[in-house]
This record gives sequence, C-alpha cells and structure tokens, in this order.
Amino acid sequence: MQKVVVLPPPHRRAALKAAASCLALVAAAAFAAPPVAAPAPAASAAMPATNWVHAYAAFGEPKYPRGFDHFEYVNPVAPKGGTLYLANPDRRTAFDKLNPFTVRGSSPAGLEIFMLETLATTSADEPMTMYGLLAEEMLVAPDKSSITFRLNPKAKFSNGDPVTAQDVKFSYESLTSKYAAPSYQAAFTDGIKQLVVVDERTVRFELSDKTSATLFKLGGLYIFSHKWGLKPDGSRIRFDELLNEVPLLSGPYTIEKQDPPRRIELKRNPAYWAADLGVRRGAYNFDRVVYRYYKDDTVSTEAFKAGEYDLVKVYSASIWARQHKGAKWDDGRIIRMPFETESGDGLQSYELNLRRPIFSDIRVRQAIVLSYDFETNNRYRRLKRANSVFNNSEFAAVGLPSPGELKLLEPYRAELPKEVFGPPYLAPRNDTDENALRRNLLKARALLEEAGWKLAPDGKLHNAKGEPFIFEFLSPTGQNTDPRMNPWRRNFDKLGIQVPDRKVDYALFNRRLTEFDFDMVTIVEPAFTLPEVANYVDLYGSKSAGEPGSGNYRGVKSKAVDHVLEAMAAATTLEGFRDACRALDRIVMWNYWQVPELYSPFEDVSYWDKFAMPTVRPKFFQINNSPLITPLLAWPLTTWWIKNPAKR
Repeated sequence: MQKVVVLPPPHRRAALKAAASCLALVAAAAFAAPPVAAPAPAASAAMPATNWVHAYAAFGEPKYPRGFDHFEYVNPVAPKGGTLYLANPDRRTAFDKLNPFTVRGSSPAGLEIFMLETLATTSADEPMTMYGLLAEEMLVAPDKSSITFRLNPKAKFSNGDPVTAQDVKFSYESLTSKYAAPSYQAAFTDGIKQLVVVDERTVRFELSDKTSATLFKLGGLYIFSHKWGLKPDGSRIRFDELLNEVPLLSGPYTIEKQDPPRRIELKRNPAYWAADLGVRRGAYNFDRVVYRYYKDDTVSTEAFKAGEYDLVKVYSASIWARQHKGAKWDDGRIIRMPFETESGDGLQSYELNLRRPIFSDIRVRQAIVLSYDFETNNRYRRLKRANSVFNNSEFAAVGLPSPGELKLLEPYRAELPKEVFGPPYLAPRNDTDENALRRNLLKARALLEEAGWKLAPDGKLHNAKGEPFIFEFLSPTGQNTDPRMNPWRRNFDKLGIQVPDRKVDYALFNRRLTEFDFDMVTIVEPAFTLPEVANYVDLYGSKSAGEPGSGNYRGVKSKAVDHVLEAMAAATTLEGFRDACRALDRIVMWNYWQVPELYSPFEDVSYWDKFAMPTVRPKFFQINNSPLITPLLAWPLTTWWIKNPAKR
C-alpha cells in the first residue's frame, strides 16, 4: 500500500507552515526599495516591560539555556566535506523558477532547507520551542500583544550584506502584497496589527491575536534581502514576475549551478555567518548538495539502485517490500532502515469536497467510508489505519470526552453527530472475520438507500431525480493510485457507485486544488511536534472554506469547529490545549468529511553506506522533506556527514 504525499499548492503550503520555525511566508510587495522606517514616536515604540529571551516555548520552559553550545542531536565536531546527491523529495517532477513563494510554476526542492532562514528556529527534541536564529533575542509582551526581534549583528546574506530591519520590513510587507498568493496575505493580516521598525536591528510586531500561534508564525518568517529583484536603475521587478533571478538569502548554501528543469547544485558557503551558533553548530556538513529530478517512482527507484543519488524515503509499502532488497542490500552497500519517530503524523485521507451536493448527506459520506478496504490494501502490514487528525501523538482523542472537552462541545450538541460525545472514532475493519467486508457493504447500501439513492436495473445508483451516483478522483500524473483504488473501485461497483480517475499534470492539479475544482483528492496534513493552530484554521476554519488557495479543500463550515479552534489558540496550559485538540479530533472524524487512510510511526529510508550520523537521534524529524510541507527537521540532510568524502 502506498503512502502518498500530495504536495499542496505553494501558497497553501506556506500558510500551513506559518506557525513553524522552519517556515515562514515570504513574498515581495513594496516594489521600490523601501527606506528604513524612522523609529516610531516614543510612546508607540516603548518596549513592554519584560525580559529579552533567547528562546520561547509554547508551554513550559525551553530545554536549552542561553549561550548553549549545540543541540544534543548533532555532532558539534562533525567533519565537513563531500557531496550529497538527492532526488526530488515530493511530487514536483521538474522546476521552472527559483522563487518558491509565487503561485505559478514550481521551484526546486532544497531552497527552504539549505538557503532560506527565519527569525527563529525550532528544536527537534522538544515540542514547539523556538530559538533565535537571524534574531539573537526576542521580547514577548506579558499579554502577548507584541513580539520584538533583535537581529544578530553577525547575520549576513550570502553577498556579505548585513541582515537589517529594512530586510525584515521588506519581507513582511511582501506577504501582504496583492502580488503574493492569497494565503500569504491572509496569514499576515489576521492577528497582526503592524510592524514597527524600532532601529536598524530591531523590529516589533504588534498583535491583535494574542496567542503563541501568532508568535511562532512571526518567528518562522523567512527573511530575504530587499535587493532581490532590484534593478540597477532602482526600479523593482514585480514579485509575481520574479522567477529566475537568484534569491539573495542568508542560509548555509548558495546555488552553484542550475540546469532547469531537472538539476540544481548547491554549494556550502565557507563564510556562512551562523556556523558557530548553538542552533547551527554541527549542522549542514556537506560541501555540495545536488538535486536531480525524475519523472516517476519507477525511474527514481532504478536510479537510486544505480547509485545516481544517495538516499530515499520510501512512501510505498510495495516498493519497500519488493524493490528495496537484493545484492546491494545483502552485502551492506545499501542500508535499509525504518527510523522510528515521535512526530505527530497528520491525517492522510481521501478528502470529499463538501461543496459538491453529492456529499452533503452524512449518511452518504459514512457509506463511502464503509466501502474502503484498508486491510486489503495494507497487505504488507507496514502501515497503520489513520483514526485521528493527530495520529501518533497525545492529542488524538482517547476514551470518553474529558470535562474540558465537554465544555467545548456541549454548546453545539444539536449540530454534532451523537458519536462525538462517545468513544473516539475507529475506522471500520474488514479483517475481523471472512464476512466483515460484506457486512460493511450491506450497511453502506442501507445508508445510501436512507439517503435516497436506489439501485436501478442497470446496477447503478440513482437518486429521485434519476441522477447517477458518480464522482471523480483527481490525482496528478505520475502518482500511481491504481493499486490502492482498484480494490475500492470493486466495492463501489457492488454498491452501484461510479468513481472514474481524472489524472492531470501537476500544474493543472495545483490549479484545480486552488480553485476547489474536484470531487475527491488525497491530501496529507502536516506532521507536527505540537499541533499548530494556524494549520488547522487553514484546514478546517469556516473562513478559509471560501478562500481559493486555502487548505480547506473539504469546504468545512462548522461553528463547533471554529469554537474549538479558538480554544486551541487561546489555551494557556498544555491540558487545555490538549482538550481542544481532542475535541476537534472527535468533530472532524465523526462527521465523515474524509475517508481516513493511513500513517506510519516510521520513516522508511534506504541509503548508500557512505554516511555517519550523530549518536543521539532527535524526537521529531523526517528524512527528506521540504519545510513547505512540514516544519520537522530534515534529519539526514542537516545533521549527517560523509564518512570518506574523498571517495565521491
């Protein structure tokens, strides 16, 4: 069975990760180089009475003290050198631009991991704690009405220019430009009143949304130079037309060579400004990083076996079981390893577009869920059924609702399924006995009949108007969905439901998601250390349902959900936050807005035996990710090193 990662549109990806350390929302807006703003009047610029801190935790205290030497999960004296060869880590099969923050086109993988930097960065062994990166210190108002960042005087872009408040202002204002994707504008309009430039190295964000989520959103702001896109005559390239100009960034790598649409090579900057910071010491150990793009999984897998690239995260259980074996694995040239993580696993599901009338009845949605045969698909027993929005974490609902959950849910009892107030959701199984699938299909047929869908003489379901029960499954070209869909389609046929595939190229797939022009699609929600409220507002908030380009593909509009999301954002204790998450979990799962599919607590990876790695493993990581998808540490890419760099 295949674990599919569907890459959301660039603007939605950025919105999802706005509350994360390894991501921010960046674009450009002021199209003349903005001058450094004059300090605000004394009354406005006065600092809140609290202490400057090197780190900020959503709950509790940061693990690492001021001036710490390095994170525990790196080797601070790891040798530098050698080249890391990689394939495209997601569904992008080519790239045609270098700007990852505009809607049209695809940017290359790796820019966010190796080149872009944020005001702060999260650690990978504690939930949602950010440490200063470009900003050496942060000042949080006692009531969270503002957060101030003081830039590190050592922070520099790759051309040697210092990172200044002017660059922060330019990056922030870019997000609210009409030339930025809509989700960027929404993310930095909601909850943020204004940015105040205090001095050349200090900026303050004044907030209307006084929550930790907003603080992390701003800590995760990517910063780029205001000179990016600036012409010699002082005019500026419009941001949505800024495509192939090399961005001027502050990260540890620069672009050495590019060959669109298939290859890009990055080179470690020997003068990287943050090499000796505690948040960076022992990281980014490869001299060069080379990405090569492949058109599909089959070609990519064969290229890996031939040694064209060094490591691969395997999403497909069948590929893992059938193809990642043989002489090169047996003799140790290639190592096959499932790395267990403590990362929360976002919900992977077939999302039903509630904007389509065919899905408006909860009985219909439940019938579709009953028809899905996970156990047949999971024949390799490598994956677990997703029963929660917050899989592999303490935020998944357990037992009966707690008093805190009930306090959130009771005002909306009339609009919620009665199951919300009972045990947590558990997906139907088809392997309990030989008749389990038949019973589930009979129950599904009964639900469909109750909802007005009758089986006609032609064996197809029709409603009272004579309309057939038919909906499309949309997927991008190159995504091999047939092995997963074929058993399900046989069950649909038994029920009289028609589900044709609609495969489109990635650009069209992206656009149709942006415009909510689909019936059903597979989506993977973000992984997490602590669920980030901004993500779930984007995924489930009523407002986002009407915003093209948002992550609310299902079109969820629920007062109960909005209330619970507000409680998540306002939580001041971990217990209160957990109650709100579990209440959301119950609402989402028992409404059958999706067909839950799978998750895995493992990162399955094969890699050539050329690497060494730190002895301490982080808790929260992924293998080869883009932070536009998830804020989790790309562990091998950022902390491993080559044992003998002279070999290759």
